[in-house]
Parts: sequence; structure tokens; C-alpha cells
Amino acid sequence: MRIHKLAFIDTETTGLEPEKHELIEIGLILAEQSLSPEKKIVLNMTEEWEVKIKPLHLESADPESLIISHYNESDWANAVDLPEALLELSKKTEGAIMVGHNVAFDFAFLQKAFVETKVENKMHYHKLDTISIAFAKLYGQEEVEKFSLRALCEYLGVENKNAHTALSDARATFLVFEKLMAL
Repeated sequence: MRIHKLAFIDTETTGLEPEKHELIEIGLILAEQSLSPEKKIVLNMTEEWEVKIKPLHLESADPESLIISHYNESDWANAVDLPEALLELSKKTEGAIMVGHNVAFDFAFLQKAFVETKVENKMHYHKLDTISIAFAKLYGQEEVEKFSLRALCEYLGVENKNAHTALSDARATFLVFEKLMAL
């Protein structure tokens, strides 16, 4: 079995539409996989990283999305430009498999940003989604009514104090994935 580095990524955005809205925060947990003597996946967190990104078009932002993602000018005072953020992300995630909770959402925004900035996305082409994994492992459990990150954190005993901040949600996704793999 080939072992890949895993990149647990969460993004915060100015809305739900990648063609209209933009990335304002990226959270990343890097982890290496190994196999235990019992042939179970063991994850070793190797790095945490987050970056706030300067929004260029706040006029097109969804006000509710800005509230959910905790956007405010003072916290974004030292935010970086999108190309700088993506160059660093690309370096850190080279060859890694992206893991996310509703990974298609985050990847859509990232892919659009990579194309617009002409920064190369160096991640592996495979992606893992904790919603799909949870559905496969927990479907039919009466206690599990939803597969949202909040619901899975509650069910699996994962604390996510700063929900809807990119690094906190990336960390929660890492812990949910780890617990799902142990089931």
C-alpha cells in the first residue's frame, strides 16, 4: 500500500459561489500516515498553518457568509494577497491528498484561485471527503441524523471551539477523520 501525506484543508469564503465569491481564509493540518502492527491507519500531525487573505471584492460578499466566517477588518489587517497564500499552500501540500468536510466546496474555491493566480496546485489528484466516509461508516446509526461537521463532532466527541474559522475546522476534520478510521 502506498502511503501519502494528507492535507486537511478548510476554507472560509465571502459566499457560497466560487464564480462570484472569494477565499478569505485557509486552514491546513498536514499529517503523515503509517500502519500500526494491527494494520490500522495511524495519523501523525506534522504541521498546522493558517492564512488570512485580503478580499478584493467585499462589495459582492454575502453579508451572512462574512458573519459566519467571523470576517472583520481588524482581524484581516495583516492579511496576505491571494497569490502569496496559494504559493505557500502549494509548497506545503505538494504530493498530499486533500481531505475536507464537503471537500468539493473547498476544492472549487481553491481550484478557481489556483487558475486565476496561475499558481500550480501540487496536491495529488485524489481527494477524501469526511462526509462520504461518515455516511459509509455511520449510516443507519439512530444517533446520527446529520453528517455536518458540527453533528459529527458532537457524535464523535470532538471539540471545535472556534467553528467556522479555517484552522479550527481543519483541525476538527482531522480529528473526525481519525475517529472514523478507528471505527
